[in-house]
Amino acid sequence: MSPLFVLLEASVEVAAQWMKMGAGFAAAIAVFAASWGIGKIGKAALESIARQPEAGNDIRSSMIVSAALVEGVTFFAIVVCLLVLFV
Repeated sequence: MSPLFVLLEASVEVAAQWMKMGAGFAAAIAVFAASWGIGKIGKAALESIARQPEAGNDIRSSMIVSAALVEGVTFFAIVVCLLVLFV
């Protein structure tokens, strides 16, 4: 077995380990970004309802739809990171 082949094999193993660590960090960043975004959506909705209480139901339903879309994108990002980890 040549030294070049051994070096190449070792570098592939190291790259796989870095890839798994990067996927973990990417999943964590996706979760933190989504929680921050949903928090901003909630803050804006509460401020809007405080300014205009008669539009509360419309604002609340728009907030729920927006938060659901952000959460869906987050789940997609986590699934992609899990696929990188296990496939």
